[in-house]
Amino acid sequence: MKAICAAALLAAGAGAWAQPTPVGTWHNIDDKTGEAKAEIRIIETAGTLSARIEKLLRKDAKPDEKCDECKDDRRGKPMVGLEIIRGARKASDKDVWEGGKILDPENGREYGLRLTPIEDGRKLEVRGSIGPFGRTQTWVRAQ
Repeated sequence: MKAICAAALLAAGAGAWAQPTPVGTWHNIDDKTGEAKAEIRIIETAGTLSARIEKLLRKDAKPDEKCDECKDDRRGKPMVGLEIIRGARKASDKDVWEGGKILDPENGREYGLRLTPIEDGRKLEVRGSIGPFGRTQTWVRAQ
């Protein structure tokens, strides 16, 4: 009986020891309206993160919308399936992923990227910057 109770306690507490990670599905939130704009899936391949838009959530989203503002290989590609994060890697001394780029498909610009899981991985601070200037959004993990 004691062994069963100990195992149950270990299983229940395992989530508290789990490291938060950006890997998963997220809703990015519109700065002006506070509503979710898109569902984005972040994956890890060989230690490097990338992310694609899985679904557009804006009320005015068109199913065949394309990235007309993109300036690279993503120009004219459908928004759904569009890769918006490339090349982020985990910093060796903290729970931060950086060194990659994030694309803003609304203006076609790419920004330096830093991803920081917060609130036990339930939210993600996404910082896009050019030099010392930038902006941070908080994404919410999709359920």
